[in-house]
Amino acid sequence: MNPATPRRPGPSGIVSLTVTSGKGGVGKTSVVVNLAVALARLHRRVAVLDADFGLGNIDVLLGLTPTLHLGHLLAGERTIHDIMVPGPLGIRVIPASSGLRELTSLTPAQWQRLAEARQALAREFDFLLIDTAPGISDTVIDLLQGPGHVMVVTSPEPTAIVDAYAVVKILTGAQPSKPIGLLVNAAPGDSAARTVFRQLDVAAQRFLKRSLRYDGFVARDGALRESVLAQRAIVEHRPEAPASRCFLALASRIAGLSPDDGCGLRLAASRAGATDTQEVEVQQCA
Repeated sequence: MNPATPRRPGPSGIVSLTVTSGKGGVGKTSVVVNLAVALARLHRRVAVLDADFGLGNIDVLLGLTPTLHLGHLLAGERTIHDIMVPGPLGIRVIPASSGLRELTSLTPAQWQRLAEARQALAREFDFLLIDTAPGISDTVIDLLQGPGHVMVVTSPEPTAIVDAYAVVKILTGAQPSKPIGLLVNAAPGDSAARTVFRQLDVAAQRFLKRSLRYDGFVARDGALRESVLAQRAIVEHRPEAPASRCFLALASRIAGLSPDDGCGLRLAASRAGATDTQEVEVQQCA
């Protein structure tokens, strides 16, 4: 079967996966791009929403040159189909704007337009991957509380681990039952990645009374930089590379997630802030 013309598998309904990170620079957007292409290789229909509203760059990573972006949708000037651009293996990319400060905080009307756009996507795609901005802004936490699944990307660096825990803590305070997965990027191997996961999972169980889902790891791989410079997903540019094999394994796991129960994005009613104790909590459970 041609991967550019994927079939719809299994039960009806779209699977949303919102991908976030506490710390910038951990490779979150690269994870989203490569996971999307890897899912397309598994014959899934995939849409990617660049929800780093003011500083989006998924289009740059894929060498795309869109003329319209999410700002046109949020302003009510264009529809979701107007702004989508085709990517590799049939994925569709919804590009964000770049350098528009007014999009870093959305109005209720803009959230409503985004929810309606998502409902339209749910009728056409198997997966919607949402790439948030890094950090714990109100907009990021609102996106994480929407329907579907959450995956937090971290790296083995101590600062990245602490910031990943901050995301888990804030989201748990706002939505305690929300399932949260963890992906360790740029890991030396599975053993090192699982050590990072256990550190965060033990802290979450002890202090937040919840468990995390291990979504796997992506190997530290020099070919990733090469693929970024080539503006191609590594799973397409260097399918034999160690990182490519990790992304294909990740896609196989993500393909088993259940479809969303709902179709709308909603605003958070309240949220619990992170405190300075988060670093102590993680270190105590290392």
